Order: sequence, then structure tokens, then C-alpha cells
Amino acid sequence: MKWKIHPKKSDDLFEQLLLNRGIKTEKEKELFFSPRLLDYEKSLNIKGIPNTKNRIEKAIQNGELIIVYGDYDVDGITASAILYLGLTLIGAKVLPYIPHREKEGYGLSNLGLEFARDSGASLVISVDCGIVNFEEAKFAKELGLDLIITDHHQTLNKIPDCFEIVHSIEICGAGIAWALLRSLAKDAENLLDLVAIATVADMMPLLGINRAFVKRGLEILNRTKRVGFLALFEEAGVETGAIDTYTIGHVIAPRLNAMGRLEHAIDSLRLICTKDPIKAKKLADLVGLTNSQRKELTIKAYEDAKVLINGSSKRVHVISSKDWVPGIVGLIAGRICEETRVSAIAISEGEIYSKGSARAYGNVNIVETLRKCSDILVAVGGHKGAAGFTIETTKIQEFRERLEKELDGTMIDKEPELEIEAEIQTNLLNLNTYKKLSDFEPFGVGNKKPLFATRNMRLSNLRTVGAGKHLKGKILLPSHPEERSDEGSVDFIGFNMGEKIAILQNGQLVDMAYNLDIDRFDGTEKLQLKLKDLKL
Repeated sequence: MKWKIHPKKSDDLFEQLLLNRGIKTEKEKELFFSPRLLDYEKSLNIKGIPNTKNRIEKAIQNGELIIVYGDYDVDGITASAILYLGLTLIGAKVLPYIPHREKEGYGLSNLGLEFARDSGASLVISVDCGIVNFEEAKFAKELGLDLIITDHHQTLNKIPDCFEIVHSIEICGAGIAWALLRSLAKDAENLLDLVAIATVADMMPLLGINRAFVKRGLEILNRTKRVGFLALFEEAGVETGAIDTYTIGHVIAPRLNAMGRLEHAIDSLRLICTKDPIKAKKLADLVGLTNSQRKELTIKAYEDAKVLINGSSKRVHVISSKDWVPGIVGLIAGRICEETRVSAIAISEGEIYSKGSARAYGNVNIVETLRKCSDILVAVGGHKGAAGFTIETTKIQEFRERLEKELDGTMIDKEPELEIEAEIQTNLLNLNTYKKLSDFEPFGVGNKKPLFATRNMRLSNLRTVGAGKHLKGKILLPSHPEERSDEGSVDFIGFNMGEKIAILQNGQLVDMAYNLDIDRFDGTEKLQLKLKDLKL
């Protein structure tokens, strides 16, 4: 694995980390360490909000029913919850609608718009979808519905013909829904926990306004009184007060997403919105069980996918199977992309139509790449890094050949690369350094947890844990009395690196790349290095 080490720009580690992020001035430092939404008014005053606000206020005055039309992923679910809960509090008559992934597919559907009409609604507000639903927007007008589209996905060279559009690619769908709601309600801040969850789950860069969303949202989430979240945290074994971006990305979001992948995402929305503890417990258990099923299906499908690839050296992997459910193809594409370091597309084959999901590697714009095949796709939408589409099953082979030809010249560096923020000396391996790094949180896309490297680390107490799967041991530190940690040593753990013990021995000198972490046990805290790579 190659190490890409940032050039040294400062003798001060924390100044170096700021410079790595392009943060130089005192004002930039203030915005990074103490982000406030007040500093991002321009990003929140999105074109289309004033007209939308007036239409919603008119609907409230006239007693009109409003349908909030969401998407079945975490961003769409939380965006729906924001408008449903927020508009209800200011006196609006609101019903949420989440489409079924397999029966309706992504975005607005005629079935969903007919539901709005049959329910007696006159206004439909989409969240996290709709920006490429040209035919559906036309159908809404034919049904006599005022359609307002709020979305953050990439546009085409035209926009749907509808009452109004509120669009921004700077923030997620839930962020746009919140920006709209705050123009109508004074206490919208209480819903920033939902924006934080969506921002992390949708992998938005955690800089600028998104950093402000997540920082404030995490504060609210960690003292939440939402019975649905409390039930979900209990089911997942999560403690309030210790929720961070990792918890959102690896524990909370997968559970909320699982319903839309395998069943119906409306149950995740119900979990967020319910005020009944008994109902919350039942829904949280259902969400947890469904997530476990999702894991099992994903593991099996991933093994199938590796067989289909069979060591291929192509610039893109286009794989398909009749055995994969549509809700997990994005997960398959993501794992294959990560492992093979090329763009990957996984397709769930149906009798007539098939559902696909794509993940980009490197500088590939996957949604634009897919749109070059629009003539053989039924529908396509997404971002630069991830996209979804529908295709006739008989066209899959042609699609595969065209994608392989399209990306054939894409430059791929097959050797994995670690981006290391700084080389540091062992005197910085202490709890004080770790605590100062916490000021750089929340970590995520665009602001990754700092990865460090140290040369000539002396190994001690080598062993494996987890049935030989993980490598564990200590690093012997030179004497630094004022900075000493754990009597001159510090623990490390390398997950899924257990096989390396065969080439290592106590007393050996190695170079290590690692994150600083904390091992909490029995009320005590100890510094621990979370190993990412090791070189003899």
C-alpha cells in the first residue's frame, strides 16, 4: 500500500492539520472550530423558497391537504419527517408519502401522485427527489396538483415544469427541507438532529454549512427525547451522549435504510415520528431485525459478485443476478468498488425491467457516464459518486459492453493509497494529543479522521485476537517523562490484520500508519493506535 504523506508545512501538528484542509486565516479557523448556521445565510436562502413559503401559507389558510413526497433512503426519510413534523406544528394538514422501492422505483411516480389526488390533496412537495421527473411533473399538472420539487441531485439540461423548484447541490435533501421549514417556523432548530443524520448518511462533505449542520445536530441528537430514537438506540446498544458521525454512519443510518431496501421505508419514518413508546419499541425491533436480514443478504450477494468478477482487470465491473433483491445492489456495488478500486455497477435482474446501482471510483462522474447510455435506460439519476437506474433486462449485455468501452481509457491506480496527514514522533502519542484532535470533529467526507505515520516503532506483546483475525500488541516508547503513556508503551490493534503476525516478532522495528483512538474499559481510558498499515 502506497503512503501519500502531506508535505510538511508547520512544526505544529494542529496547524499542519488545518493547512491540509486549506484553513489559513483566523476567520477560516473560527468557521471551522465554531461553525454556526448564521454564517451560511447565503447557502440557506435557496432560490424558490419565498414562493414555496407563500404557497404553503396559502394552503394552511385554506385548509388544503399537503402531501410530502419523500425517498426511501435516510435522506428522503428524514427530509419527509422534517416537513411532516414541522408543517404539522404550524397548523398544516400533512400526509407523508414514501414510494415502494420495487413497485414504484426512485423518485416521483404516477401511482404516488394519484394517491395524492385521491387523498384530496392539492399541493405535493417532493423531498430528495423529483429534479429529473419530467413526465411525472407533467402528470401532476394534469391531475390538478401544484407540485413543488425540493431536491439536491444533479440536474439535466432542463428542469421539470412544476409550480416551483428549490434546488441546491451544496446540502442534502433534508438540509433543503430544513431551510424551507425555517422560513415558516421559528423552532425549526429542534429538527437539526434529522439534518445531521441525513448529511452523514448521504456522505456530504463535512465542511462549511454541512459541518455546521452536523455539529449542532449532534448536540441535539445526544440529548434527544424522541421516543423513536431512544428505542432505536436501545435496540442497537447505543448510548446517548456518545453518538458521533461513526455511530450515525455505521449504526443508525443502516438500520433506517434497511426498511427501504427490503420492506417499506414508511416504517422508518413512523419510527422517527411516533410519540408512543410501545409503538416505538415494536418499530425499532422491526428495523433491527430487517437490518440483520439485509446484512445476511449482502454477504451472500457479495460472495456471488466476487465470483462474477473473477479477477477481471476491466476499468468498470458491470455485474448482475436474478438472485439479488434491488435494495442491496447499491451495497454490492459499493463493496466491489472499494475492493477492486474501479467503478462498479450491480444490477438486480427482473423479468422485464431490472434495477441497477452504480458507484464511482476516482474521478469518474458515474451519473454523467450512465446518462451517455440514456437511450437504453428507462430512468437514471444520482450524483457524481453514486447513481441508480432502471433498464430493460434484455439490454443489460449491450449496456455492459457500452460502459466497458466508455471507461476503457480511464486511468486506474491499482495499488491502494493511504493519505497520511503528517509524520509524527512518539512523544505525541498521548491522551493530550487525542483530546486536542477532538476539536476537529465531526469527522467524515471532506474532513477525515487524521491518519498519522511514525517510523521505527518497536513492537512488543504481539498476539492475535478474535480467533486470529485481528493483530494486537504494544509499541515501546522512548522515555518521555512529561508525556509518558501507560508506563512507556501504547497499545495498537489492526483489524483484519491477524495474518501479519507470521512475519513479525517482538522487538522488531516497523513503520506504522494509524489513527489515534481511545480504548475505554471499566471506567478507564487508554490511548490506542488503530492500525491502517504496517511496513517492515
